[in-house]
Amino acid sequence: MLEAIMHYTFMQHALLAALFSSIACGIMGTIIIEKRLVMMSGGIAHTAFGGIGLGYYLGIEPMTGALGFSSLSSLGIAYLKRNSRTNTDVLMGMFWPLGMALGILFISFAPGYPPDMTSYLFGDILTVSGPDLIYMLVLDAIIVVTVAAFFDLITVYLFDEEFGTALGLNMTFMDYLTFLLIGLTVVVIIRVIGIILILALLCVPPAVARMHTNNLKKMMLMSILLGVVFCLLGLWVSYRLQVASGAAIVIIAVLAYFGSVGLERMVAGKTRPAGVRQSTPGNL
Repeated sequence: MLEAIMHYTFMQHALLAALFSSIACGIMGTIIIEKRLVMMSGGIAHTAFGGIGLGYYLGIEPMTGALGFSSLSSLGIAYLKRNSRTNTDVLMGMFWPLGMALGILFISFAPGYPPDMTSYLFGDILTVSGPDLIYMLVLDAIIVVTVAAFFDLITVYLFDEEFGTALGLNMTFMDYLTFLLIGLTVVVIIRVIGIILILALLCVPPAVARMHTNNLKKMMLMSILLGVVFCLLGLWVSYRLQVASGAAIVIIAVLAYFGSVGLERMVAGKTRPAGVRQSTPGNL
């Protein structure tokens, strides 16, 4: 595989895509996990498909359409979450299929033969192009700079939003900012993991990192490292077995999570003093 990376441009692009997507997922995935925004992130991801379809219909770069749709939908979800009585599950039930339906509609109206949407739906890290990498790098830079600039506010927003409001901090602004950054993250990783599988790369690395540290910065850094490892292993499996790269990455990530859970239980069992039983409701 190392030979292929040295000789083939598409493999070099895949390597950079793994790094760039892991940076965005490691940072924003940690925020999503801590704030419990997993399903909302899935809804934003699926609305991006409407932007991809619009891009094909208008004859523009599909990722530009995805960026516009995911950004607007993330702000719209944040607004409705703050200013309406609609349950967030209901919001997801509307936005999730709406984005997919709009994408299908725009693609059906596009002139010529319908494009192959497999790489957008399920990801294909081997098809990431030079312009895709530029998109990813620019969006990564925006995410990193923004999170670094507002890190203290983000910490308050994640762990004690009511206390932040009592201090006079603008938690509404943080809501909008967080959702907007989620929208940008979605666009970064669409070509790597795909819209359908996107939640895995957003959730698994932070979930594994959370088992080993409670420090937010360390969790983000560990999530980035784990994301790179999962993507590279998935890329290797995809290259060797000629299978879909997005599926390979997801399976490896989820297996790593279950492996981490099992290892954690084994370590906890060994460190527990002999004769001491774990408390359960029946023992209390």
